[in-house]
Amino acid sequence: MKIFKYIFYIFWRCWFYGWVLFSIIAIFPVLLVVTSSEKFYPTFFRIAQAWGRTLLFVMGFKIELQKEEIQDDTKSYMLCPNHTSMIDVMVMLALAKNPFVFVGKKELTKIPIFGYFYKRTCIIVDRSNSRSRKAVFDEARKKLCNGLDVCIFPEGLVPDDESVVLSDFKNGAFRLAIEHQIPIVPITMYDCKKRFSYTFFSGSPGKLRVKIHHFIKTEGLTVKESAIVKNKTFDLIYNELISDVKKQLKNT
Repeated sequence: MKIFKYIFYIFWRCWFYGWVLFSIIAIFPVLLVVTSSEKFYPTFFRIAQAWGRTLLFVMGFKIELQKEEIQDDTKSYMLCPNHTSMIDVMVMLALAKNPFVFVGKKELTKIPIFGYFYKRTCIIVDRSNSRSRKAVFDEARKKLCNGLDVCIFPEGLVPDDESVVLSDFKNGAFRLAIEHQIPIVPITMYDCKKRFSYTFFSGSPGKLRVKIHHFIKTEGLTVKESAIVKNKTFDLIYNELISDVKKQLKNT
């Protein structure tokens, strides 16, 4: 019985990577056009949304979304979800109300084909380089001034230890939000780690529960208060995840 489970995991993971690769190849010429200029970014984003939703569908995932507050189309926001899985990106794309730009790590630019378009459409950060971190702030400011939302996974990286509920948050997202006086949108993803973690022989199709919390306002705050806002956001998502773990244990 165990061997069949391993065969399933191998097939399922290859199915995912195959869809990621060949779906990008299939629309390669279109992507070249819509990533050639910033004015085409809204079109690129809608294509990316369709791509993300398709990948979730073919993997057997279904999002169950709970919203405590709804975004205003006329405003920009700082989206701050927890980060546990490769499918976090697809989930964020599928959920988005308005176009946004990811701030992502440099390492992903090395992925063949995907990395090429990732570099052309995301704000890339090299966390080992202080000049790169400053450039990220400048680029994010530009996107926000153009009316786009920005999505930053405030943990920075997926925790190496999968038993970690939530890693410490970095300061960048909260400094930017305060600088631009835009609301922070805390987002809790409960099931992405369980459904598709970085452990190869793990996961399964099923529901992906997501909660968009009440927004955290930054109007009137100064950069000196970014740590307070960061801790408030962390505590909100952390307590939500811990509460869910306790609820799941109680029901087993």
